[in-house]
Amino acid sequence: MLRGIAAHKVPLSEADRWLTHFSSCSPCFQEFTQFRTQTVVRRRTQIWLAAAAVFIFAIAGWLWVRTRPPAQTAAVVVLDLRGRATVRGENPPEINQLPLEVPGNAKTLTLELPIGSNEGAYDVVLVNPSGTELFRARATAKLEDHIVVLRVDVDLARISPGSYFLGLRQRGTEWTRFPIRLP
Repeated sequence: MLRGIAAHKVPLSEADRWLTHFSSCSPCFQEFTQFRTQTVVRRRTQIWLAAAAVFIFAIAGWLWVRTRPPAQTAAVVVLDLRGRATVRGENPPEINQLPLEVPGNAKTLTLELPIGSNEGAYDVVLVNPSGTELFRARATAKLEDHIVVLRVDVDLARISPGSYFLGLRQRGTEWTRFPIRLP
């Protein structure tokens, strides 16, 4: 009975008849106090263990999220070609222009074409510095917010990192090439 009262497992209405005895019996009161102390210590230990478990799960979750490899999402890369110097012809001369960075996981290139470009069908190629074609696609450029935009689906996953040229042309015109780099 003492243990049940100390642990609050016995309702106060049932414990009431024992309270008078506890107040006058020193051995029962000492035993009750000992049970009560054990109960308090046990509850504090349970609370600390629960808090430690929550903390450990939080740290483990944080580490799991932090160490996971980034998701390979379909990347849309926007290349602003409006202010870029163009290189025309099949064998472009060397130019002093920093290449545009294009990540290897790019799935769609959104090209903002140079000022003066026309809407319509375009051929798009990726060539290495020696002129070997690595990729070819066809897409249609459209005017969007006063900018001629060309969206082209690409697959650059099998192309090695390095320096290349992105070539653009409309039928019947020369290629316009822009230096790019795949990191």
